Amino acid sequence: MKKLNTEKKVILFDGTVIPAHPLALYDDGQLDEDGQRLLTRYYMSAGAGGIAVGVHTTQFSIRDPKINLYKKVLELAAEEVTNSNLSRPFLKIAGVSGDIKATIKEAALAADLGYDMALLSVNGLGNWSNEELLERAREVSQILPVFGFYLQPAVGGKLLDYKFWKDFAEIPNVLAIKMAPFNRYQTLDVVRAVCESTRCEEIALYTGNDDNIVADLLTTYEFNVNGKMKSKAIVGGLLGHWAIWTKKAVKLLDEVKEVRKSGGQVPSALLTKGIAVTDSNAAFFDAANNFKGCIAGIHEVLRRQGLMKNIRCLDPKEGLSPGQMDEITRVYESYPDLNDDGFVRSFLN
Repeated sequence: MKKLNTEKKVILFDGTVIPAHPLALYDDGQLDEDGQRLLTRYYMSAGAGGIAVGVHTTQFSIRDPKINLYKKVLELAAEEVTNSNLSRPFLKIAGVSGDIKATIKEAALAADLGYDMALLSVNGLGNWSNEELLERAREVSQILPVFGFYLQPAVGGKLLDYKFWKDFAEIPNVLAIKMAPFNRYQTLDVVRAVCESTRCEEIALYTGNDDNIVADLLTTYEFNVNGKMKSKAIVGGLLGHWAIWTKKAVKLLDEVKEVRKSGGQVPSALLTKGIAVTDSNAAFFDAANNFKGCIAGIHEVLRRQGLMKNIRCLDPKEGLSPGQMDEITRVYESYPDLNDDGFVRSFLN
C-alpha cells in the first residue's frame, strides 16, 4: 500500500490548484505527444500544485482498446514532471475507472509510473450498488491513496447518497474527495458524511463543482455531531475549468486563502468574480446543451492561446455546440481579467 509523503500531504490538505489534464491530438486524431507535454509544462509553470491525468477531461475513451492511450498519457505527464526538476512538491493524480479488475490494473500501472493518488471515477457503473463501489474503492486503496470523485450524471456519473459517502470516508487510505455533482444538496451530503465519519480530519475536500468554484472555496460547513460542532472547509479544486486560465486560477485560490486566513468578511468583489467565473464556465462547458461541448470548449480556449493546435476530440463527431463559439468569445471579452493570455505568451516564448 503506497502512502502519500509528508510534503505532498501538506500541499493536498492546505489546498491547491489541480487541473484536469486535456488530451492533445493532431487533426487526424492521433496523439500529439509534443502538445501533450507542452500542456503539462504549462500547468507546472502556471503554479498548479498537481495534475489529474486520465480523467474525464482527458476523455474516458483513451481506454478503448482501439485507441489505447491510457498508459501513454500517464507516461508523458510523469516524464515531464520528473524532467522539470521542480523545487516544490507536485501531485501526480491518475484517473482510474472501470470494474474492479480494470480499476486495479490502472491503479497498479499508475503506481508503477510514480503517481501519488488515484482519482476513482464511477463512470459507466450506474447500476452498481453502494457496496460494490465501496469494495472497489477498498481494493484500489490497497495500491494507492484514493481521491474520491462525485461525478455528475450528465457526464457519466451517478447519484451517490449520504450513506455511501459516510462509508467511503471510513476507508483508511482515502485522503481526499472531489465533489462534482454540480448540485448543492449532493455536495452537502458529502461534506456532512465526512464530518460525521471518524476520519473527518484525515480527508481533504476539493471542489469539482465548476459552476460554483468561488463560493465552494469560501464556505466553511458546520454540523452538530453528537453534541459537538464540527467544521470543514473545501480547501482546493480539481477542475476541468482550471485546465484553462490556470495562472489566474492559482491567483484566485491565493485570494480566497487570504480571506479565509483573515477571518474577516468576504469582499463583495470576490463574490462578483465568482459569478464571472461561473458565467465563463457556462460557455466553456456548454451548460446550455447539457455539457455536450465541454471537452471541445476547453480545447477551444487552449487553441486560442496557442497551447493546442485544434479542438479535436477522440470522437470526431464531438465538437462545439451551435452558438458555443460565440459564447466563449463573449465571456473572453466580458471578463478580460480572468484570462492568463499574457502569461501564456511569455511561457510559449
